[in-house]
Amino acid sequence: MDKIDLITKNLEEVLTKEDLINLVNNKNRLVHYIGFEISGYLHLGTGIMSMLKVSDLQKAGVRCQIFLADWHSYINNKLNEDLSTIRKIAVGYYKEGFKVCLDTLGGNSQKIDFILGSELYHNNDKYWLTFIEIAKNTNLARVQRSIDIMGRKEKDVIDFAKLCYPIMQVADIFLLKANIVHAGLDQRKAHVIARDVALNLSFSPLLDNKKRKIKPIAIHHHILLGLQKPPKFPISKEEIREMVIDLKMSKSKPETCIFIHDSPEEIENKILKAFCPPNEIEYNPPLDWIYWLILPAKKEIKIKTSSGAKIYKENKKEELLFDYKNGLIHPLDLKEALIKELTSILEPIYKHFNKGRAKKLKDELTKIKK
Repeated sequence: MDKIDLITKNLEEVLTKEDLINLVNNKNRLVHYIGFEISGYLHLGTGIMSMLKVSDLQKAGVRCQIFLADWHSYINNKLNEDLSTIRKIAVGYYKEGFKVCLDTLGGNSQKIDFILGSELYHNNDKYWLTFIEIAKNTNLARVQRSIDIMGRKEKDVIDFAKLCYPIMQVADIFLLKANIVHAGLDQRKAHVIARDVALNLSFSPLLDNKKRKIKPIAIHHHILLGLQKPPKFPISKEEIREMVIDLKMSKSKPETCIFIHDSPEEIENKILKAFCPPNEIEYNPPLDWIYWLILPAKKEIKIKTSSGAKIYKENKKEELLFDYKNGLIHPLDLKEALIKELTSILEPIYKHFNKGRAKKLKDELTKIKK
């Protein structure tokens, strides 16, 4: 598989593939960035879905950076708005979690750069110059529309600091010299702002190897659905996209998500209770997880069907959708296959966080959450 295929594998969107091809063909150094708020336990979306893509990027020769967004977390009221606690969890539990997830998925945690937000900002005039320059090239209405990147809605009543959040996120991209910016589809609006202002920046522009200003390429992976039943059903693809904040896996609803160190028993209990309507392929959380996470990670899955056990391959994922839609797979059989494969993926992570230093780091966050 070539660089372009590895970088674009298992994504919802690339902005734009043409820009990416030009960047690769012109032999530019490829520098990646993905940023995370610091709050509760890492779940499948943050720990597994994100690191699965980072593993692909590493194999494509991309320098990967994980940004631990302590100031953004403080602005968004995480961990009791205690900045020192946020920083402690960021460089402790979060860093440990991302490293073990990446190694489990075939990546190399020794070749990841972790950057704490406050370290990037400290005594860094260029950051704040860039922040202001981005703000001068963005209007208030657009910033207000972008606050869904922090799990909030445009109509929400918010303090003014939260309006700084999208601009800070865009400034992070340029200060980290990232020409490939990566996140779930819910971060799209910030990335589009970054692309729109890129050619107007003078303090920290992105440059290619010929010193020309370029736009960052934005790559967006799928956002895993939460295990809950949606507020309305049936629901269309367009409605799912519009309601992504309400429908996605969320650590604030622990019964609807799987954490990276859940026990086999917890995994089984949660998935058996999951919303999984027969013949439904548009909104079906267990099917969604198999399609977007299990098959890319494991390459295949064995599922019991009405005509006997069948192996579904990553490169023929549509066969799974066809068979489920046509009633060849019972919801319980789908769930049991998911339980088996997901437990297999998470087993080393579960064991890692139940001993030694990793257990202490997890326990620290558990105490704070309480």
